Amino acid sequence: MHLNIEVIPHAKKNQVKEESGHLKVYVTAPAQDGKANQALIQVLSEHFKTPKRQIEIIRGEKSRKKIVEII
Repeated sequence: MHLNIEVIPHAKKNQVKEESGHLKVYVTAPAQDGKANQALIQVLSEHFKTPKRQIEIIRGEKSRKKIVEII
């Protein structure tokens, strides 16, 4: 499954919201040194009840808009 995701770093709390056909994921981690990407995978893992190893960022490693694959 591929998901279009917009990541919002430095949020007050980690959460997932669905808006107009894509997910907005709020993470408390800053967007530096891959911390926001790691937090994104953690939040999606908890939200979809899937192991972290089954979640991969396909496109947008250094962008707020990402395509993520969940196996």
